[in-house]
Amino acid sequence: MRAFVFPGQGAQTIGMGQALAESYSAAKAVFDEVDDALGEKLSDLIWSGDIADLTLTKNAQPALMATSLAAMKALEAEGVGIDAASYVAGHSLGEYSALAASGAFSIADTARLLRIRGEAMQLAVPVGIGAMAVLLGMDFEAAQAVAAEAAQGEVCQAANDNDPSQVVVSGHKAAVERAVEIAKANGAKRAMLLPVSAPFHSSLMAPAGDIMAAALADVSMNAPKVPLIANVRAEAVDGSDIKDLLIEQVTGSVRWRESVMWMAGAGVTEAWEIGAGKALSGMVKRVDRSIATRAVGTPDDVKAAAEALNA
Repeated sequence: MRAFVFPGQGAQTIGMGQALAESYSAAKAVFDEVDDALGEKLSDLIWSGDIADLTLTKNAQPALMATSLAAMKALEAEGVGIDAASYVAGHSLGEYSALAASGAFSIADTARLLRIRGEAMQLAVPVGIGAMAVLLGMDFEAAQAVAAEAAQGEVCQAANDNDPSQVVVSGHKAAVERAVEIAKANGAKRAMLLPVSAPFHSSLMAPAGDIMAAALADVSMNAPKVPLIANVRAEAVDGSDIKDLLIEQVTGSVRWRESVMWMAGAGVTEAWEIGAGKALSGMVKRVDRSIATRAVGTPDDVKAAAEALNA
């Protein structure tokens, strides 16, 4: 059994997806559709822009989705459809990519939703008020204890449970800075602030959740062709409550470690990372080494994946 997994923010690089667009007309059409949906040439920024501009949340989110969907369309051109997967999952914004890949949302609607989501998350908290930090060498329970000790009346939460030794905390900047120091004092291998300007997946994102509730209400959704393993549930979910879970996800923890454990328990033996980078593949391996991983982000990757499946 196979899961297709879709990367989240932080995987963006200048030039991502360009080779796919040059090699596959269906992949190029994805970038064209995203450009049209947003009314701007996001593809120019992705392929030849400045990394600081691409990293802005409002740009990174639709850009990473476009790259993932371009890779998916390239796979389809080689005869590998979404039905080659038993499950789909995505890390944070990657959940939207997973839903678009499985036909729940159109690519154009997904691009617009992610632009709204990116802007709403950036504007929910003034720059400088919030922060995020990664704690390495600590499990989720230890990170939760660090966050609770660091809060001191402010918000500090375990936001991303990525793998057994990597947890991201999020909240007020001063509280997150305290968490870094407490984690170091309590045996973390490393603890450091992340280069983000908003405290994603914390209760401070509540205004963004309200905006996403309104945006999602205006978008039609089909039942996904492949079950989604939802970030906030860490299990496959029924299509009827996906919009509610996407709203909850804005302030809720990304339960990636548990999601991978659920996949393994459900019989998944392969995870294909569709789009930019290999970060999720590393996380999957650190959760369960028995799951084989494959990155699918270039034309060579696509061909190799198709050949492996058809062998």
